[in-house]
Amino acid sequence: MALEMEKTYDPSAVESRWYQHWEESGYFHAKPNPDKQPYCIVIPPPNITGKLHMGHALDNSLQDTLIRYKRMRGYETLWLPGTDHASIATEVKIVEQMAAEGLTKNDIGREAFLERAWKWREDYGKTIVQQLRKLGSSCDWERERFTMDAGCNRAVNKVFVDLYNKGLIYKGDRIINWCPDCKTALSDAEVEYEEQASSLWHIRYDAPDGSYSITVATTRPETMLGDTAIAVNPEDPRYQDIIGKNVVIPVVGREIPVIADAYCEMEFGTGAVKITPGHDPNDFEVGRRANLPILRVFTDDGHINELGGKYEGMDRFECRKALVADLDACGALVKVEPYTHNVGTCYRCHTTIESIVSKQWFVDMKPLAEPALEAVRNGDIRFVPERFDKAYFNWMENIRDWCISRQLWWGHRIPVYYCDACGEVAASETKLETCPKCGAPMRQDEDVLDTWFSSGMWPFSTLGYPEETEELKYFYPTSTLVTGYDIITFWVSRMITFGLAVRKEKPFDTVYVHGLVRDSLGRKMSKSLGNGIDPLEVIAKYGADSLRFSLLTGNSAGNDMRFYWEKVEAARNFCNKVYNAARFVLMSIEDVETIPLDQCRLEDADKWILHRLNDVTGQVTANLDAFELGLAAQKIYDFIWLEFCDWYIEMAKPRLYGDAAAERQSAASVLTYVLKQAMQLLHPFMPFITEELYQKLPGHEETIMLSAWPEQSDALCFPDECERMESLMEIVRAIRNLRAEMKVPPAQKITIRLRVPAARQAAYRAMEVAMQRLAGANEVVVGDDASIAADKRDIHLVCTGVDVLIPLASLVDIDKERERIRKEIARVQGEQDRAGSKLSNERFISKAPAAVVDEERKKLKNAEEMLIKLQERLAALAD
Repeated sequence: MALEMEKTYDPSAVESRWYQHWEESGYFHAKPNPDKQPYCIVIPPPNITGKLHMGHALDNSLQDTLIRYKRMRGYETLWLPGTDHASIATEVKIVEQMAAEGLTKNDIGREAFLERAWKWREDYGKTIVQQLRKLGSSCDWERERFTMDAGCNRAVNKVFVDLYNKGLIYKGDRIINWCPDCKTALSDAEVEYEEQASSLWHIRYDAPDGSYSITVATTRPETMLGDTAIAVNPEDPRYQDIIGKNVVIPVVGREIPVIADAYCEMEFGTGAVKITPGHDPNDFEVGRRANLPILRVFTDDGHINELGGKYEGMDRFECRKALVADLDACGALVKVEPYTHNVGTCYRCHTTIESIVSKQWFVDMKPLAEPALEAVRNGDIRFVPERFDKAYFNWMENIRDWCISRQLWWGHRIPVYYCDACGEVAASETKLETCPKCGAPMRQDEDVLDTWFSSGMWPFSTLGYPEETEELKYFYPTSTLVTGYDIITFWVSRMITFGLAVRKEKPFDTVYVHGLVRDSLGRKMSKSLGNGIDPLEVIAKYGADSLRFSLLTGNSAGNDMRFYWEKVEAARNFCNKVYNAARFVLMSIEDVETIPLDQCRLEDADKWILHRLNDVTGQVTANLDAFELGLAAQKIYDFIWLEFCDWYIEMAKPRLYGDAAAERQSAASVLTYVLKQAMQLLHPFMPFITEELYQKLPGHEETIMLSAWPEQSDALCFPDECERMESLMEIVRAIRNLRAEMKVPPAQKITIRLRVPAARQAAYRAMEVAMQRLAGANEVVVGDDASIAADKRDIHLVCTGVDVLIPLASLVDIDKERERIRKEIARVQGEQDRAGSKLSNERFISKAPAAVVDEERKKLKNAEEMLIKLQERLAALAD
């Protein structure tokens, strides 16, 4: 049957067909197998509000490469997919949708809102899952999970109740981060800091009788409405006489005490600090020590409440302007300085957050953090690159109690129930309708849990916890977590904490950290800059393999990378090169029966390519085991393009086209062997084209996905033959460079004379045919110094272990070359005279810009150097 292959490779005709076949055939599915070692990656669940972006493309290309590699290595390989409910982001989307209809959450109530949310998830929440398929992600879709599915909800409730019963979850009035736009509490990890230009206002607080005063500096003058003290260091000699006395808050008129607290630094500013326990975490702690009242002056949406007097109802920033003006008017504003500082913003909407005192649910993190720290310290869990453990240590060593309650409706509702009749409070894994003490109705807490609370259980909740399933026993702990460095605190720390607290085992052994994908100018991709690149657009134009390979080559763990369209085009060109090489091989061996290597008559070229393939196999395997995916991809690229295509295929052609059946069979067999193994090495990076070509090779298995990963073998080490072939290639490169330099047409044949020691002459004579083809020669003469005399017109190339002589007459027509050089000398002399004339003109030197003068001097120097070379060349051609 004749081979059918299109002349050009069209990924759009290949990729969707193969993906459908893989998925329908169940190749992605994994199950507990006692005869195999497990390898498991849980996908960082993308938000259901999201669409595939370049960060996802990189993250999932890395994961899929590891998964496909381990699958071929014989592991029972599970890549567990799923999506995250993303409380804040999803609720914002639904609220916006309702606003377009003229509705609010309160108009329809909680149950109707949740019905809308689940419908929204069904309509839009699975978009990104379909997009991941386009990328080639070989996830076990039969096990797809959602962070709010019934199984995850059972896990969340159990963990909450267990920690609550141990006293590790509590409800209390604490200072928290509050987003006035999202109207919800945020954990410390959900606050992003950005540098903002502002001012530092210096404000004077006077004694009630005006006999003394004290000046403080603040970046938030509006919070003085909630001041309950001025604090100074107890050792500060400047304020010893007024500690314990009162001052008056200017404009407000309320008296507050001056207290002593070591928190104040004498060397910083005036050494005095205004204390607002209701709106600053440090002030809150000072207030607790001094038993100060706590005044909250902001509403949930960032306006001033009834405690603000005449400023009530103002937006916080409007209040700032009005209050500063009033301070200036009454003489209490001492001075204003420009001040740039880091300001906390909401990670979702980027609104400036407020610190407020609120009754919220917290996790007591100190007892949970120590085991999580020790697991990384002792190497039980390692970060790749190792430097990222510093960010982890810094976060966990300075951990504060985690605020886990959110004032939202979409999310895991806190499983705590209240009895208004007798005051009973109970946490329960199942819904409590009646009070266990008095039988009265119970109501559930209104808040939902932080999204990261459920995401932190992802490695075990997705495998069946709280049930002890076979999957949980077999695949947990999972193997590798692939994630960006930006969510080490958000997510990685929580998974390690929960894994050890709940399962008493680490959740994974390796955290592979990658960087961000930036635009070609190094900027972060964002909607505001309009510089985002849609991966689906790239796939439609160039194919998924090209996108994946462009993201993986040159990529090093932990470092940001830039997206270049040129790099995708280069990857597409590589696809075409691979396809064309395979098409040539397959067409050339169509009527040849390939045989095992040990039955082949191997020549030096065969042994060289087998040696190189064997070497590259070992290197790529080592790179993948060390998570050096970028290096591995580059080595495969170099081998296929620069060695297999550019050299070996060309060296094999004379035998393929020759009449000797045995030689043709051997060449065809080596070509097939190398191509097949190269496709296997390339498969984790470029799954689609490798499957397409693998299936056309003789002796292929059911799918390349399940074929055995190539192993390095001592039987394929041929160092002597490899050394000889490296010498051949060095000679050919030198000759090709010479031909290019002398502009010798490709069709013009040359004579090559090689002077080598007698012991090595037979090896070089065996390479004569290959050298003729590769260097464009019609004759190759091999001999020693005595038998090959040098002519003065020979061009002498010195290569390792061999002298190469090229008769000039075989490169050019000497008479025509003399005439060409004379014309070139005349042209260069004209340039020399022109530049020399200009530079001898004093007016030109004095009037022309310095850059123009320097350029003329450069031209003169180049002309002089070129004349010397041309005259030497002409002299060498003399009779």
